[in-house]
Amino acid sequence: MHKHNLRILLVEDHPFQLIALQILLNNHGLYLLTPALNASEAIVALERSAEPYDLLLCDQRLPGMEGIDLIEFASQRGLIRDAVLLSGLAPSRLLDLQSRAQDKGLPLLGCLNKPLNTLELFRLISSGSDHM
Repeated sequence: MHKHNLRILLVEDHPFQLIALQILLNNHGLYLLTPALNASEAIVALERSAEPYDLLLCDQRLPGMEGIDLIEFASQRGLIRDAVLLSGLAPSRLLDLQSRAQDKGLPLLGCLNKPLNTLELFRLISSGSDHM
């Protein structure tokens, strides 16, 4: 699937960062974006979608539910194909999250530090495009 056709669910609890993320992705040709400010909004969007999202791009620190838990929820129900976590956590914590996801068989392409580096995001998306 061409990157411009990717359906992406964006989950970020800071409104300004969510808008900035949407603009950044739009500037790189990604327009099929569904924004959510928290896990509850994301779950509603996931469950209402007629088909799985190609990518769940979410913050790790969300109120009420961690990003990794949202990925697990969506993955177990077949609501996403791939996921990328965004976080300001230390690199060692990000590695722990990646290991946890791998142990559970989650479709986590990787963890990226905030602010988002779009080149890194596209590298991860490309690595997951074999099954998108």
